[in-house]
Parts: sequence; structure tokens; C-alpha cells
Amino acid sequence: MRQFLRHPSELPVELIQRKHAFLPKQRLHNISLGGVACNSSKSFRRGTAVELCIPLLGDQARCAGVVAWCRKQLDDYLIGIAFIDEDSLFRARMVEQICQIEQYRQQREQQAGQPLPVEAVAQEWIAQHAADFPSARLN
Repeated sequence: MRQFLRHPSELPVELIQRKHAFLPKQRLHNISLGGVACNSSKSFRRGTAVELCIPLLGDQARCAGVVAWCRKQLDDYLIGIAFIDEDSLFRARMVEQICQIEQYRQQREQQAGQPLPVEAVAQEWIAQHAADFPSARLN
């Protein structure tokens, strides 16, 4: 079964529609890829080629994907972005892991009431959560 990592809401994302689709629409009903789920104020059609950008992390945090599903919520949309090649999937997993660590750092700093060393917090997150972080591979 396909798994979509839930992107931390504290770290905003931008979804930029690309001009060319990555997958033929007739194949979209059968995607068995990993991906990421994020909120958007805009609805996207299934099959739309997008680029997921995380401005806080800079230009390296850009991943090309395709909208696998779009669900209306009360105030926005929950969008499932699938990645269609190993490089995009690997990049997205690394970016999402960095986002999870950043969210964890923010929580720990709030609890501690002071800034904490990023490397130490990252090692703490890895020790506590990396084993539970979903692994995704293309079939």
C-alpha cells in the first residue's frame, strides 16, 4: 500500500504547477509510489505535474512530483504528491527527514526555553525516530 509522509505544518511549502505532466494519466489510477502529503490553499487536479518547494530550506529543497490525490478540507486542501523516480523519491525523503528534524528542534527549544545545537538535536531525533521514519522505494 502506498504511504504518504505527512509534512509538518509548521514548515510552509509551495506547490508550483509545472507545464508538463510526468506520468500518462491512464497510469495514475495505479500509482504505487511513496510520496508526501501537504496542505494547500489551492486545489490541484490528479495528474498535475508540480514542484514541491520548502523555502525555509533553500533551493536544494525542491522535489518534482505529480499530484496523486487532492482532498477538500474545511479551510484548504490536503494534497498527495507522488514521486516518480528513485532520485526524486530519495531527495523528497531526505528533505522530509530534515523537516521532521527541524520541527523536533523547534519543539525541543520551546521546551528548553533556549536555542539548542542543531547537530545534537538531529542526533537525538535520529536515535529516537529514524527507525520509525517510513522507507519508500519504487516498485
